[in-house]
Amino acid sequence: MDTHIAYSFPDVAPPTHPLGQILGVRGSEARVALPAPALLEQSRATVGAFLCISAGPRRLIAMITEVESIEPSQPGARGFGAVARVDLMGEIVLDARDVASFARGVSVYPAIGDPADIIGPDELRLIYANTGEPSISIGSLHHDDTIEARVSLDNMLTKHFAILGSTGVGKSSGVSVILNEILDARPKLRIFLVDGHNEFGRCFGGRANVINAFNLKLPFWLFKFEEFVDVLYGGHASLDEELDILAEHIPIAKGMYLLHRIAQDRNSVRRVDPRRAGYTVDTPVPYVLQDLINLIDERMGKLENRATRMHYHRLLARIETLRSDARFGFMFENANVGGDTMGEILTHLFRLEPNGQPMTVMQVAGLPAEVVDAVVCVVCRLAFDFGLWSDGAMPMLFVCEEAHRFAPADKTAGFGPTRRALLRIAKEGRKYGVYLGLVTQRPAELDPTIISQCNTLFAMRMANDRDQSLLRSAVADEVANLLAFVPSLGTREVVAFGEGLPLPARLTFKALPADRVPRSETFEHSDFDAGQGQERAFVKLVVERWRAASGGPRSITDEPTAAEIEAPLRMNPVPGFDRAEAQTGPTHDRPEPDVSSRALPTSAFSRIEQIRAQMLRRGRTSNA
Repeated sequence: MDTHIAYSFPDVAPPTHPLGQILGVRGSEARVALPAPALLEQSRATVGAFLCISAGPRRLIAMITEVESIEPSQPGARGFGAVARVDLMGEIVLDARDVASFARGVSVYPAIGDPADIIGPDELRLIYANTGEPSISIGSLHHDDTIEARVSLDNMLTKHFAILGSTGVGKSSGVSVILNEILDARPKLRIFLVDGHNEFGRCFGGRANVINAFNLKLPFWLFKFEEFVDVLYGGHASLDEELDILAEHIPIAKGMYLLHRIAQDRNSVRRVDPRRAGYTVDTPVPYVLQDLINLIDERMGKLENRATRMHYHRLLARIETLRSDARFGFMFENANVGGDTMGEILTHLFRLEPNGQPMTVMQVAGLPAEVVDAVVCVVCRLAFDFGLWSDGAMPMLFVCEEAHRFAPADKTAGFGPTRRALLRIAKEGRKYGVYLGLVTQRPAELDPTIISQCNTLFAMRMANDRDQSLLRSAVADEVANLLAFVPSLGTREVVAFGEGLPLPARLTFKALPADRVPRSETFEHSDFDAGQGQERAFVKLVVERWRAASGGPRSITDEPTAAEIEAPLRMNPVPGFDRAEAQTGPTHDRPEPDVSSRALPTSAFSRIEQIRAQMLRRGRTSNA
């Protein structure tokens, strides 16, 4: 990214009293003689600092990668006490109108004796200036915290980006900063965030639609065959005989649904053989699950071989078990009703009609663990396919947190289709307006092909040697030395480099307001002061809700009465407690569970939220 800005000639003239001078040059590296100790605080030339080297009409920008002392007797060392190794990064040049501009790379090399000095704030502003192209401010430069760290929005989005860092270094806060800035700069861009730990629901205010286990709608017929099989077998190995049965009957069930729709059209005289409808197991058209069950059952009844019949019987048992499991209600809620809702589902998932909410945060922590990979695979594939078949009419950013889980480097681990879906976006998504953002704490465990497609990287503190080695292998040689800072970075500090920035930079992410900081949606305080009766009532209701969500029987005799719940609340009133607010639950958009299939009764659910709100308020009061 080249920058151009009006800049007067005297400011780029060679310094009258330079800090040091060139001792030697080798390719893109040079050695600079420096005073030791530093003459002034502002002239401290240490690792990571930028130098300006005057090379004729150009000023070369170099970064110090190593500093060591030298003996005064060494050639060229007279008056100096240290030598620095620097990487040549770019140059500032003047055009005919005396307008200075910065460009990556160097067109000339320094000569022995060329003066060098610490880069000044004017040069830094020129390099990292907002040149009129769309950019976002994500923090401040480490070299000068009065200068904004800006990232080219188009280069970062269209060429993908990744945020890497260990747990607890401010990685999630960095994600929140970047996505909030993108929402401000591109309000029409759709953003889909896979939230692996349910911590981003509050970070974007009313601009994000939160989808979780309570309101997710992803019907089974939208799943490709291998995705449906992964759900059916819980991620375990499947039986070839049962797969053959499914592969044979699913297209017929889809044809039967088509036949049923045609029959409903009184003006139609067409007659379609379900077996010749032209559907495959992966065609995204609806069908009725009961039709599939009936087809398999009918075929089983015609078989005489007991061993073959057992394959059909086990397959039917698997399907029935899955359909009756309340945890999978988001897939099978209307399994026997039918209805082509694909348009409505895409609109809801990807905010095609945003209504002030162009972003979706999909919280996957509440979903059954054995189905998370398949669900992420489905939404990732749908995002790409929508971009493909709409010719990129609605650009979308797909952000995947915990990316190493869904696209592991080990080809034998994880769910292969999810890795392929992410890889497809990484390789081809930009052609169809689908961009990728990856977030991971273990880059060494992430598929290297996928991370190599991310041309803007934000590297936060990482102590693992394998993670650092992978990062060094993914960057250019002139940037590799900068990565030596990664293990010692502070919280919210990041080394950023790639297409989104004119030069690699060490910067600090913005501090977020308290209501934008990512936080898991659990109790904020573990030492809340609550009465014994209130705790007992709360635990009983949680157990009941737990069993209901798992499809198991609920205890009725042990259910606390209204008096048991209200008594501790009356004995220990909480200042400022509003009953109506407590009964509505959390303030973000979270509908109550669907009581028709997998949820707790409304009254019990409301009581849980009421007691939970009481405990949270009491915890805040006691810690104030």
